[in-house]
Amino acid sequence: MQPSETRIQTIVLQPTPFCNIRCKYCYLPTRDDTSVMGINTVTASFERVFDSPYAGSQITVIWHAGEPLVLPVTYYESVFQAIERLRPPTVEIRHSFQTNGTLVTKEWCDLIRRWNVGVGVSIDGPRHMHDANRVTRSGKGTFDRAIRGARLLKQEGIPFHVISVLSKEGLECPEELHDFYIQEGIEDVCFNVEESEGDHVSELMTLSRDSMREKFRSFLHRFWSIARRNPGINFIREIDGLIPRIFRPEEAQIGNEQVEPLAMLNIDCHGNVSSFSPELLGYKNERYNNFIVGNVHRDTLEQMLRSPAMKAMVTDIRAGVEACRKECDYFSLCGGGSPVNKLSENGTFASTQTSFCNLIQITPANLILSAFDQIEASLTRAKKPTRQAQPFALSSAMDLEPAAPLCV
Repeated sequence: MQPSETRIQTIVLQPTPFCNIRCKYCYLPTRDDTSVMGINTVTASFERVFDSPYAGSQITVIWHAGEPLVLPVTYYESVFQAIERLRPPTVEIRHSFQTNGTLVTKEWCDLIRRWNVGVGVSIDGPRHMHDANRVTRSGKGTFDRAIRGARLLKQEGIPFHVISVLSKEGLECPEELHDFYIQEGIEDVCFNVEESEGDHVSELMTLSRDSMREKFRSFLHRFWSIARRNPGINFIREIDGLIPRIFRPEEAQIGNEQVEPLAMLNIDCHGNVSSFSPELLGYKNERYNNFIVGNVHRDTLEQMLRSPAMKAMVTDIRAGVEACRKECDYFSLCGGGSPVNKLSENGTFASTQTSFCNLIQITPANLILSAFDQIEASLTRAKKPTRQAQPFALSSAMDLEPAAPLCV
């Protein structure tokens, strides 16, 4: 591998493994660990990155793999300043928090605004959906605290997106979820279908792949239809994030940072480094040295690239990517899938389609292409040039479908 082939695009930092709540579907194996990433580990991490030839011109730093806001505002003020002192002028950095929202305060809002931090809040919908899985350590629902945090962000004028995990009930109630987002002024939404990861086994995974795909297709089609007929939802990740990939210039290449070594750099609170999927931090596997390729206090990025664990993962992940390239009609949209899902579902990186692929790539792509076909058909009937159709016009095609009954 030549250095020019590798560019770090995302760095996932684990400020602490600890989380103040205990979601029933959480995959994090060390969420009771109260360790904290010291400022020396933060600086060592970025010294390794900036001293290497691998830093991209734009790097997103995601503070995750635990609840980042359990640490004080002063911690982030210190580490942000330390990173800024090290940052070369040729590199642009954007920080981001993925939070459960329960600890958001005015002080946090001030820090987020001051440093232009991106924010994602995990809320699974209205109270009964959210509290079914997102509970405190004593088993009580966290909805009131989470929605209070989201409302404060909104009140302070801080943009954020919401990630909702869709369990069985959520998949059956797109109308109720839409109404909830509109009522709360939530404009950007992302959906994660509840998965079996780590020790957690989702009841959804007892369904066949075809049944699961049809449930999600029905949910996403209905939600998209409602959202496009009614103002309020500006961005649906599963649709709007995929449209540019489908309707792109033919010569444009789609990258997948999860299959390129070091493109996504994951660093735990002790400085141990993994790559590819961030969920691999904390997983155990002897063949891959528990997915650890080195430590920022001891190893350079060049040494990490040459480590036996990295070489073994690269070999198997690339075998899986090549298999996807040969077998999957949707390869051009994702570039080889998600390694952690291949490993979790198929037992090996060197494999192809997963339920995750079917839900996150194939199902939305089919919906988008179907909507586009309807636009072309309607334009043909109207004797208008089909080439006038643009991706942003896809909303009109959704209006051709009859309304589904409301979920009650």
